[in-house]
Amino acid sequence: MKSTTILIFVLLAWMLSTVIIIAQNVQTGYFTDGFLYRHRMNPAIANEKNYASLALGNINFSFRGNLALKNVFYQVDGKTATFMHPDLSSSEVLSKFKDKNQLGLNANLELLSAGFKAFKGYNTIGVNVRSNSHITLPGELFRLAKEGIANQTYDISNFNTHADAYIEVALGHSHQINEKLHIGGTLKVLLGGGNVDAQFNKAQLVLGEDQWTVTSDAYVEASIKDLTYETDLNEDTNHRYVSGADVVDGAGINGSGFAVDLGAVYQHNNDWSFSASVIDLGIINWKNNMLASTNGEKTFSTDEYIFNVDDDQANNFDDELKRLENGLSALYELSDMGDQGSVMKGIGTTIHLGASYNIPEYRKLTIGLLNTSHLQKNFTWTDLRASANWVPYNFLSASISAAYGTFGGSIGWMLNLHPKGFNLFLAMDQITGSLSKQYIPLSGVGTFHFGMNIPF
Repeated sequence: MKSTTILIFVLLAWMLSTVIIIAQNVQTGYFTDGFLYRHRMNPAIANEKNYASLALGNINFSFRGNLALKNVFYQVDGKTATFMHPDLSSSEVLSKFKDKNQLGLNANLELLSAGFKAFKGYNTIGVNVRSNSHITLPGELFRLAKEGIANQTYDISNFNTHADAYIEVALGHSHQINEKLHIGGTLKVLLGGGNVDAQFNKAQLVLGEDQWTVTSDAYVEASIKDLTYETDLNEDTNHRYVSGADVVDGAGINGSGFAVDLGAVYQHNNDWSFSASVIDLGIINWKNNMLASTNGEKTFSTDEYIFNVDDDQANNFDDELKRLENGLSALYELSDMGDQGSVMKGIGTTIHLGASYNIPEYRKLTIGLLNTSHLQKNFTWTDLRASANWVPYNFLSASISAAYGTFGGSIGWMLNLHPKGFNLFLAMDQITGSLSKQYIPLSGVGTFHFGMNIPF
């Protein structure tokens, strides 16, 4: 599958490169006293102290989904092998894949951040590098890769991937309306670096006795400065298709937009508090939108692949399968449709609903419940998290949390050290477990959050 393979690896390489430097906010810290970045999840939450940070203020790494690397890679005779290794049975490995396999990487690296009291409220300034990446792979794709040509019909539709990266400049303000109500908002100016969307709506392969028929419908939109598609000629169909992509002079600013955060906190009494927020309600207008497409639904038939069970014949199974790997480029033969101009796309919105109870008999302990819903095309998820938040001393706070959502359950923790003139936090929303040599969680989920700030 030459054309498909090359294009997919281009997209995945670009997506995974964003993971190394950036990540998302820590949900376990939403109710943690002394955590300076709660305003990123709800702009109505004001800190008691001013603070400033540069580069090391809020560093995070996170993975979220149901596609685990441990289900793709195995140890066979002491060596790392993929699930396609012949010593691994199909029943053993394919049962671990879902009909819809997803992996998402939502990211945020704080380059510069500050918070201060002024204008009758609390104000925040932030410069951030952000990224959102996700991929969805149908289970039938893994079955085709593992079993080869074992069934008559394969449907590997609904395969999609997305990646974007942009710089965010944010100005926020939290204001106290009365003794019980705080409201807040953040205005964000967005400078887009790049956006890639690939949607493979239909890919059906029917293997008949006399001929094979392929029906496909797919497109790729890549909005990256100076990007062009590379093409190659399929000699079987005499059709020139997109085989890869190239960025001529290196990536740069390729779009602009804006977003807002809105939030409210209602202090019902000394015990109960309720909060709600909408984060990242915004769009980016991307330039240089390069489109590669099948240009609608396409059907391709061939009678070239007729297998012979006799290994001595020219069309024996092994030789014919090798020829098939190139011929199946017709499955997703995308034509270069050129620059479509600019396109406007959302950045993915997150909604938080929270409630907390400060125990009257022991004010150092607060119980919190937070529901998080992330809304993004092809990658919407929810997470309901309960936490216990403890402040044993005025310079130390800690939290533990348990959550269940779209991708299963998780356990989180946070430790925040905040003596006078110094603030350090460590946290995990999902305990990572085993890591690959590249420090990627083999379970498919895991986070690490770290930051150092100067309060004053």
